[in-house]
Amino acid sequence: MYRYDEIDQRLVDERVAQFRDQTRRFLAGRLSEDDFRSLRLRNGLYIQRYAPMLRIAIPYGLLSSRQLRTLAHISRKWDRGYGHFSTRQNLQLNWVRLEDAPDILEELARVQMHAIQTSGNSTRNITTDHFAGVAPDEIVDSFVWCELLRQWSTLHPEFSYLPRKFKIAVNGAAADRAATYLHDIGLHAVRDKGGTGSDGASPGGEVGFRVIVGGGMGRTPIVGHVMREFLPWPHLLTYVEAVLRVYNRYGRRDNIHKARIKILVKALTPERFQAEVEAEWAHLRDGPATLTKEEVRRVEARFTRPIYERLPEEDPVYRSKLAVEPGFAAWAKRNVNPHKVPGYATVTLSLKKTGSPPGDMTAGQMDAVADLADRYSQGELRVSHEQNLIFADVREKDLHALWLEAKALGLATPNVGLLTNIIACPGGDFCSLANAKSIPVAQAIQERFDDLDHVHDIGELDLNISGCMNSCGHHHVGHIGILGVDKNGEEWYQISIGGNQGLTRPGAPAALGKVIGPSVARERIPDVVEELIEVYLERRESEEERFIDVVWRIGIEPFKERVYGGHHQGHERHPRSLAAA
Repeated sequence: MYRYDEIDQRLVDERVAQFRDQTRRFLAGRLSEDDFRSLRLRNGLYIQRYAPMLRIAIPYGLLSSRQLRTLAHISRKWDRGYGHFSTRQNLQLNWVRLEDAPDILEELARVQMHAIQTSGNSTRNITTDHFAGVAPDEIVDSFVWCELLRQWSTLHPEFSYLPRKFKIAVNGAAADRAATYLHDIGLHAVRDKGGTGSDGASPGGEVGFRVIVGGGMGRTPIVGHVMREFLPWPHLLTYVEAVLRVYNRYGRRDNIHKARIKILVKALTPERFQAEVEAEWAHLRDGPATLTKEEVRRVEARFTRPIYERLPEEDPVYRSKLAVEPGFAAWAKRNVNPHKVPGYATVTLSLKKTGSPPGDMTAGQMDAVADLADRYSQGELRVSHEQNLIFADVREKDLHALWLEAKALGLATPNVGLLTNIIACPGGDFCSLANAKSIPVAQAIQERFDDLDHVHDIGELDLNISGCMNSCGHHHVGHIGILGVDKNGEEWYQISIGGNQGLTRPGAPAALGKVIGPSVARERIPDVVEELIEVYLERRESEEERFIDVVWRIGIEPFKERVYGGHHQGHERHPRSLAAA
């Protein structure tokens, strides 16, 4: 965990005091709605369909058990006893009262948390790989680099009013588990393979970053463009600053739908945008923001580190339990991942049990998971962008006991990477921007595929649902993506297939899904998903060939024919404007 220093704590405490005064003046009628809007947004407060929504920052998805207990207390006292973990590794409370928001922020500050820049046209929460620090394929511990970027970007005066919101993802491992190609800036750690380092004298193999700019989902989904294959680590902040300066200078402010950096990169062309960044960087390179080893060590020293025991590479009790308990073995196969330290493993607690809204967690579950983290994972946990929770440092010999306790809490569904591990935004049940509901659709699909044996036979499959074009459910990169659209005041759903979040395995780059045809009515969605699965099972060449692999091999036409060939009721073309979008 990153531990605040005096400056960190003072910053969040002063921010709470400022917002308390701003809220008091607004409620007293001394601040207009227009004046207050930007102030509340900078503190994570939205006005949603039924009530204000508070988005609480969880920087790079890392939480302590104490912080999770505080989130449970806040949700119980000031909300309705639950919270929603989002795809940006944050927590959202959907029923707070405006007058209570300053008290909530004060409570968060006591445990080194805040809601700064979780909204507004600023740099949002920086996300990373949920296995950071423990993955066997790790190149660098991305938490340190995320924290350097967080400190640099928080309340940065030059970038406090960008043309639009700005999202950065950092990936420190060989596999891209942070979807770097689908962010405004993606930073993927790499090692220089040349004979010398960037200074022309040091040996090759130094750490740097592949810099990807202009990716994103939403109304205009685009896979990002590589601006630099290798950026030496000392220049990380200066190069990112150059990118943001170019965006701040040329990004559109006259049209909210064309304000993201991806639109600017496309309009200028990636080549010209890169030239503009390089010209800007010429003024910043080797300047005050250049990182030094001392600065990296300073930030690194603010993190507490796990204390690992010397354990055998394989625990015999764990292996024996796998052999005799099929339920435990199924969970271990899907929800347990390798650890770089012998005798340890990482564990995913699934927030996708059938009947539960994806990503939701009750206050009681939060308290219980905090207790589990203390007993089994050195008091820490992570939030994944797939809306699950991760215990990063579990001893193999404790896995069976943890499974039993997680199962009793409804958090041990063995479905990570499978069809029912659905990513979904809150949708029309809460969000004022949504065209359609997401949660009931996710639940209907989970109920249709509630047979875990069948889901395991289907194999790896990402299914993502968004209630509108903003793509908070990342439907564009789902192997199956579902998008809610409005058709004459009714909720309909557009289906796409073939999306992929990034290089999580060889030969599987980031890709955007293709729409297979006209939108369908909500009641048809489980049938459509089943029909898509039928085509896959019929056409796969082996059990190792995933749904996405079959789509890429045979194209979308066989799937389209199965869904639409024999059905003329329950689907209809949505308006041309939506189809074009």
